[in-house]
Amino acid sequence: MTWWQAVILGIVEGLTEYLPVSSTGHLLIVQELLGLTTGSETAKQAADAYAICIQAGAIVAVLGLYAGRIKQMSLGLVGRDPAGQRLMMNIFAGFVPAAFFGLALEKVIKAYLFGPWPIVIAWLFGGAVILLADRWHAHRGDIIPREGMDLMDLTWRLALVIGFAQCLAMWPGVSRSLITIVAGVLVGLSLVSAVEFSFLLGVITLGAATCYDLMKNGRVMLENYGPMEMLLGSLAAFVSAVIAVKWMVSYLRRHGMAVFGYYRIAIAVVVAVMLITGVIGVTPEPDLTAPAAP
Repeated sequence: MTWWQAVILGIVEGLTEYLPVSSTGHLLIVQELLGLTTGSETAKQAADAYAICIQAGAIVAVLGLYAGRIKQMSLGLVGRDPAGQRLMMNIFAGFVPAAFFGLALEKVIKAYLFGPWPIVIAWLFGGAVILLADRWHAHRGDIIPREGMDLMDLTWRLALVIGFAQCLAMWPGVSRSLITIVAGVLVGLSLVSAVEFSFLLGVITLGAATCYDLMKNGRVMLENYGPMEMLLGSLAAFVSAVIAVKWMVSYLRRHGMAVFGYYRIAIAVVVAVMLITGVIGVTPEPDLTAPAAP
C-alpha cells in the first residue's frame, strides 16, 4: 500500500462511516479498484483488517464532536449524572445484539456477503427503503420527521429494538447508520435524536469491532502495511468524518434523507455496470508463491 492509497481509503472511510450509504461497501469496492485485495488470501485478510482498523479515526471524530454527551455518560458511569447513566445503559442495550450476532455469524457473513454483488443488492434495497419512507412522510405532509422523543426519553427496551435492527448492517452495503437512524425514528425518536443516538451507538459498536479485528488480524495487517499507513489512513478518516458528520447534521435539520436514497441507487447501478463489464470483480490467477494465511 502506498501513502496515497492509505489516504484515499481513510477519506472514503471517514466520509461514509456515518452517512447512510455504507462505509464497508464503499471500502470493499475501492480496495478492489486499487488492487489491494488481489494476489493472495493474506493480502485480502490484511486489507479487510486495515479497512476496519482505520475506523478509529472516525470514532475519535465523533468523540470530539459529541464531547458533551461523552462527558455526561462518563459522569453517569460513576453515578454522578442519572441522565448520563440512562443514556449509557441505552447505548449498551443497543450494542449487545450486534456483539452477540457479530461473533456468532462472523464466518458466514464474510463467506457469503463480503462481495460486490451482495453490496450492490444492499445498496439498491436501502435506497428504495429511504425513498419509500421519504414519500410516506411527504404524503403525511412532514418530509422531515421533526416531531418525536428527545434522546433522553428513550428507554432501554426501545434501544434494544434499535440494536437488533443494527444487526442487519452486518450485510455490507446496508449501512449501520441507515438502519439505526430509521429504527430510531420508527420507535418514536425525532430524526435529529435518532441521528445522535446512531452516532453514539456507533462509537461503542465500531470501537469494539476495531479492537476485535486488531487483536485477531493485527499481526497480518502490520506485516503487509507499516504503521505510517495506519496513521495516514486514521488521520484522513478523522478529518473527513468531522466534515461528514457536521454536514449531515446540518443538512438533516432542513431536508429529508431522499438524497441518500438516490445516491445509493446511483452507485449501485455504477458498480453493477463495472462488474458486468469486468472493471472489477474479475477473479485473478492464484499466486502459488504466496504463503498461506495463518
